[in-house]
Amino acid sequence: MSKVSSVGPKHVAIIMDGNGRWAQLRGRPRLMGHHAGARRVRDIVEACPDQGVKYLTIFAFSTENWKRTQTEVAGLMKLFRRYIQREARNLLANGVCVRFIGDRVRLDDKLVRLMDELELLTSQNDRVHLTVALNYGGRDEVTRATQRLAHDVGAGKLSPADVCDKTLPKYLDTYFLPDPDLVIRTSGEARISNFLLWQSAYAEYEFIDTLWPDFTPVIFAKVLTSFKVRDRRFGAVKA
Repeated sequence: MSKVSSVGPKHVAIIMDGNGRWAQLRGRPRLMGHHAGARRVRDIVEACPDQGVKYLTIFAFSTENWKRTQTEVAGLMKLFRRYIQREARNLLANGVCVRFIGDRVRLDDKLVRLMDELELLTSQNDRVHLTVALNYGGRDEVTRATQRLAHDVGAGKLSPADVCDKTLPKYLDTYFLPDPDLVIRTSGEARISNFLLWQSAYAEYEFIDTLWPDFTPVIFAKVLTSFKVRDRRFGAVKA
């Protein structure tokens, strides 16, 4: 059945691209752009309730981002630690429940501890659910989920005949989330970069030219408004 949405998306996922270019256009180091992008996250999170967005998932660091220079990667890890320490009280006060997805094995112990503490601190909040993808890749996520599923089959907890498209999502990092309604990518690039591959099968996509540090709540609101006129058919045709 065809469905033109009369309301905005409940779950928005964002590929926050363009921090480095934003800094380079100003003749500054790439890390300055990442700091500006981190400040923008607060603005967008705080804008969610008024826009009817209950779930916000942001792509902070991919499994492929380790290929960047050692200086940039180290700077990003330091930024993540500082962001959690600086924003924890604000997130708690604003009713934001924070969860992290991705493989934590490669992350340093201090960062993982801060992530765990923030999840616990905000676990009772329900105004906005902010999910941060950190050392995350869609293919890596599906691989790890399949390994866990195969282990349960081997242990006799699950029958092979019971495995279907409703089974695997229970093993994904995002098992606690609804699928995204809308995926936004900033900076003018038109690719999905290994982000939420399974979950976004029927998400709407919006690729915009704005670099992430310039992605204001006003621009966010315009994108959400455009979602309302999308014709979401989910594989069906118009009557």
